[in-house]
Amino acid sequence: MAKRITPSSQPVRPEIIRPDWDEYFLKVVSVVAERSTCRRHNMGAIAVRDKHILSTGYNGAPAGLKDCLELGCLRDELGIASGTRQEICRAIHAEQNVIIQAALHGVSIEGATIYCTHTPLRPLRQDAGQLQNKTLCQLQGIQRWLISGNV
Repeated sequence: MAKRITPSSQPVRPEIIRPDWDEYFLKVVSVVAERSTCRRHNMGAIAVRDKHILSTGYNGAPAGLKDCLELGCLRDELGIASGTRQEICRAIHAEQNVIIQAALHGVSIEGATIYCTHTPLRPLRQDAGQLQNKTLCQLQGIQRWLISGNV
């Protein structure tokens, strides 16, 4: 027979360490990145204001088009090194998608913080800066840095 445990008879849990809000959202964005369809990098981004997630985005082909998981990586096929020639790619970047998704759904992200798994490209940092956003990034869960709206 199962033993009934009342609140007073429950063992004391060891100290629980809760992540602060930035750590929490950086963990959430790493899960968003798992939806990526890029064969090279799983990247994610979320827009947050007042501790609420407004929009999410990950890198992958535009909606309705075949992605690299299905077609293969165009950059690999052409021997293009990582970090160069970003214009030759099927994917839309995560930080672009977070802005696009917000716009598609009529959600203002002005003044929001954009959490990213990787450093956004300069033109995308400028887009975020135009919206007066702050961008908080992480790299493999190790480094965190703030990119201000002034790029």
